[in-house]
Amino acid sequence: MATHSKAHAHWEGTLMDGAGNVELVTSEVGQFPLTWAKRAEASAGGTNPEELIAAAHASCYSMALSHALAGNGTPATSIDTVAVVGFQPGVGITGSDLTVKAKVPGLTEDEFKTFAEGAKAGCPVSAALAAIPITLTTEFVA
Repeated sequence: MATHSKAHAHWEGTLMDGAGNVELVTSEVGQFPLTWAKRAEASAGGTNPEELIAAAHASCYSMALSHALAGNGTPATSIDTVAVVGFQPGVGITGSDLTVKAKVPGLTEDEFKTFAEGAKAGCPVSAALAAIPITLTTEFVA
């Protein structure tokens, strides 16, 4: 069965001088302020669309990798993924850089890299981001 996730954004004013917020409706986690400055200058005290995409990419990737490793009979002890999504005013989203650190008993580092690359290709958020470059850096903990 398909699931649907809902967010609501509200904006008032012009792009440069306006402000708004985004609410994570499905999870009821809360509302977060939005401004152009937060997006263009990556300042603290709010969020932006790229940070939300980074959160989605990091979590989806971790889940995809976990699933692949468990399916191989070598479940991970831990997986930590960081996604950095770039934005350049006038250009748009420039890419997503994934860094994953995982402890996976029973695998070699080369085997882990193969699973990590497969998860990058198999992650649904990676598929949705196919129009941008996606890089992957791995760190294997024996």
